[in-house]
Amino acid sequence: MASVAFELKGKTVFVAGHRGMVGAALMRRLVREQVAFLTPSRSQFDLRDQSAVNAWFAAKRPQVVFLAAAKVGGIVANNTLRADFLRDNLAIASNVIQAAHANRCEKLMFFGSSCIYPRLAPQPLRENSLLTGSLEPTNEPYAIAKIAGIKMAEAYRIQYGADFISVMPTNLYGPGDNYHPEYSHVLAGLIRRFHEAKISGASDVVVWGTGTPRREFLYVDDLADACIHLIKTYSSPEPVNIGTGEDISIAELALMVAAAIDFRGEINFDTSRPDGTPRKLLDVGRLSELGWRATTSLKNGIQLAYRAFRAESDRRRQSDLLDLGKSSLRP
Repeated sequence: MASVAFELKGKTVFVAGHRGMVGAALMRRLVREQVAFLTPSRSQFDLRDQSAVNAWFAAKRPQVVFLAAAKVGGIVANNTLRADFLRDNLAIASNVIQAAHANRCEKLMFFGSSCIYPRLAPQPLRENSLLTGSLEPTNEPYAIAKIAGIKMAEAYRIQYGADFISVMPTNLYGPGDNYHPEYSHVLAGLIRRFHEAKISGASDVVVWGTGTPRREFLYVDDLADACIHLIKTYSSPEPVNIGTGEDISIAELALMVAAAIDFRGEINFDTSRPDGTPRKLLDVGRLSELGWRATTSLKNGIQLAYRAFRAESDRRRQSDLLDLGKSSLRP
């Protein structure tokens, strides 16, 4: 593992996906590094549009790129929107990595995902398990696109000497998460479900699957801190897992979310829903050797995430009321 000091201060930084959960967390953390931000809106250019991406990079020439933009979702979204997940994520990775290289970007970080590992790879998942077995069928298209991005970053490093690195975050949660009733990730979905059950006075909450799969969860602001640490200290073709090194069953997670929201009804499991990979726990030994560990416990993180969910819900409700008031004043 190569450790090379990289100075962020004063650099022009582009966080691709800066309005998403990961991108917004990176922006919050980068404020402390005294960088200059480039924050184009989607109306200015679409990362799936090769010519638009090339033109923007040529005009702005960012010195540092965090490629956190992606089409993401939970197990149902991945299994349903298979073509969309493969097409869009391949295009985003290819367009941004090539444009960054062509315009002499000094450093780029590509964000993979823990779902890139084989379904039955030895646990905890080590970085060298990549491409050693079959993928989980329910998220295979997304995983293939992410693997392609990792290999593209590696290839540009080997062929062109580009200082491009890749990271593999575990399951994330926190402010800015997607709480869609069908397409959210598991922790965000549970927060919404238990909150709505408490508000409505429901007697029970249904959790998808058997509750037996085990998952690891990382608070998104911890991820951002790990990424800043790595962008400044790490330079090597090998990807780096980012996680806590601890996992929990979905049943145990449901109990923890229910306690945080103070829901006191029953928890039932819909076993007709898919479980996905039996277990996903990352080996974070490489990250630990590089000098970083997560600091937010899952219990505290869920409380922070629930607080953010309620604040975001309040803002949306106030915005809807404002829009309704404006429409009522129209002639």
